[in-house]
Amino acid sequence: MNHEQHMQIALSLAREGLGLTRPNPPVGAIVCRGASVLGKGTHRRAGGPHAEVAALQQSGRRARGSTLYVTLEPCSTQGRTGACTDLILAAGIRRVVVAVTDPNPDHAGRGLRLLRRHGVDVVCGICRADGEALIAPFHRWMTTKRPYVTLKLGLSLDGFLADAARRSQWITGPASRREVQAMRRCVDAIMVGIETVRADDPSLTPRPRKGREPLRVVVDSRGRIPLGSTVLNDSRVGATVVATTDACPQRRAAAIRKKGAQVIRCRASKGGVSMPSLLAALGRLDVLHVLCEGGGDLAGTLIRRGLVDEYALFVAPILLGGGVSVAGSQAWALGVAPKLLITETVRVGDDLLLRAVPKRN
Repeated sequence: MNHEQHMQIALSLAREGLGLTRPNPPVGAIVCRGASVLGKGTHRRAGGPHAEVAALQQSGRRARGSTLYVTLEPCSTQGRTGACTDLILAAGIRRVVVAVTDPNPDHAGRGLRLLRRHGVDVVCGICRADGEALIAPFHRWMTTKRPYVTLKLGLSLDGFLADAARRSQWITGPASRREVQAMRRCVDAIMVGIETVRADDPSLTPRPRKGREPLRVVVDSRGRIPLGSTVLNDSRVGATVVATTDACPQRRAAAIRKKGAQVIRCRASKGGVSMPSLLAALGRLDVLHVLCEGGGDLAGTLIRRGLVDEYALFVAPILLGGGVSVAGSQAWALGVAPKLLITETVRVGDDLLLRAVPKRN
């Protein structure tokens, strides 16, 4: 096996930790000698063993003189756990192969330089694109202190999120809904607008959860969320965040808090919640990745403010002819309309999943 094949194993291990590690990134590692894998590791929770530690522990004494493959530069400072570079040196690892360096400017390259100074052969940049995609939310949070935003929308072939009566269940098919559950398990928070809660009363939890506990964020500038809503009455109400503004009466905010939910007062913008203010607040809660599931007005605001990092558009083979627009009340002239770069198209049951990113000039 070559470097790329070994690194792909480490990347697969890292993905097992998606949605579990905030505020840390997901990381995978393997210890190899030739084609033989001696140990594997996944970072599964903040404060728990790092992937390198787990792989080295599984390898034991066999690690001496072998190669460590790790998806992210090993840490070189003491945190809630010891520095991984110390353990790598103590284990007698001969070569360390890394996909990407740590985006934390205080650490970037430091661990690799330390290993090189102690005679370890360091190779960096193997499967770099995959490694960068894996830690994109961590990179966004580390460099801007706001979460990475994935905007997920289920829409008709002619671009509507709901029919003229605002009915949206179900435009897309069961295969798409299963894919959405998998997406929910990869994020730290699931966000919707108040109209989605009032219309659909969603639970906003991954099914099955598989140990994931994402926050549930309801954008509700005036505190109109019904006190009987599922997100205010189930066993996970403590993971519910209602984002509001000074337009929400103090008595109403107190009633929401009494249910056990958190209330975040954000700046107001155009009569609603300021999205930069809310994302900054979620960043302070160590949220790295937000999955926004609409509706149209919330989606339009995020698009207009340039806050969407990635689009996941589930397009169903159905024509509605009218209804709720993808961007709500937002509209652009053709010459200044936001442009997207489609990165992937996947058939999901009868639907089509388009993954895209904003096209930067």
